[in-house]
Amino acid sequence: MTLARALTLSLVLAAVPAAVAQNSPAADEHAGHLMSMSPGAMYVGVAADTMLPANASDAAARLAASPRHREWVMIAAGGGDSVGAWIFYPERPTKAPVVLVVHEIFGLSTWVKAVGDQLAAQGFIAIVPDLLTGKKVPGGPDSVNIDSAMVLIRTLKPEDVHRRLISAANFGMHLPAALPRYGIVGFCWGGGVSFAHAAWSPSVMASVVYYGVAPDSSLIGKVHAPVLGLYGADDARVDATIPGADSALRRLNRTYEHDLFTGAGHGFARDQMGRNGANLAAIQQAWPKTIAWFRKYLEQ
Repeated sequence: MTLARALTLSLVLAAVPAAVAQNSPAADEHAGHLMSMSPGAMYVGVAADTMLPANASDAAARLAASPRHREWVMIAAGGGDSVGAWIFYPERPTKAPVVLVVHEIFGLSTWVKAVGDQLAAQGFIAIVPDLLTGKKVPGGPDSVNIDSAMVLIRTLKPEDVHRRLISAANFGMHLPAALPRYGIVGFCWGGGVSFAHAAWSPSVMASVVYYGVAPDSSLIGKVHAPVLGLYGADDARVDATIPGADSALRRLNRTYEHDLFTGAGHGFARDQMGRNGANLAAIQQAWPKTIAWFRKYLEQ
C-alpha cells in the first residue's frame, strides 16, 4: 500500500463514528449527546484537525497518540473529602496557566479527558476533575455507566462541587510548572457549573460555558469573572436562560459575551459530525474563541 493511500484510508476510518450506547431515555434533555451519526452525515478528516478537540468517536485514539504527559491525582478538598482528577501538561518552556475542565452530566469520560489534552496541546495545564469521586459509579471513571452517572450527578450539592473545583484549582496553581492563574470551561451540566463558578470562586479569572444554563437570580449578581457562552441555536431549553443573564450582567457592568451557532444543537462539541455539518461548523468557530478567551484573561 502506498503512503498516500494509507493516509487517505486512515482519515476515512477516523471519520467513521464508533457505536455509541443508546441506553439513555430518548426523551431525556441530554439524550442528543448519545445519538449516533445519521447516515450520510460523515465529514472525512474531522479527526485530523488537531486544533480542535476530538469528536467523541476519535477521543480514545487521540489520547493514545498524544505525546503529552498526563497523570491521575487525588486532591484534598477539605473536611476529609478528596477529588480525583486527570492533569494534562503542555510542552512549553515557560510556566502555564491552569484551566479546569468540568465534565458533562454523563461523568468523567474519555471524551472530556481528550478535551483536557487538547487544552494542554494549546499551552495550558488542564485539570479534569471527576466530580463523582466517591460515588462508585458502575464501570469506573473511564467507562462510566451513563444512566448511573446522570442519577448521581443530580445528588451533588453545589457547595460541594465548587469546593472541590476550588481545591483542584489551588492544587494546579501550586504545581511547579504553573502560573497562579486559572480559568474554567464546562460542557452541558458542566457548562452550567462553569458559569456558576464565576460567582462561587473569588479567584477564577475566566469562564467558558458550552451550552450550560445561566445561574439563577440568587447567584447571577455574584458573577465577577468574564464569561464566554457558546450555544447551539437549536437548544431552546438552555438558550432561554441567556437573555436574563445578559441583562443582569450588563446592569452590573460585568463581561458576558455569547454566541449562538446556527443549526447546531446541544452537545455540538462532542457530536461534531451531527446535524448535517452544523455541529462541526459550530465547534470550528467556538474552539478558537475558547482559546483566545483564556489567552486574553490568563496569559496577559
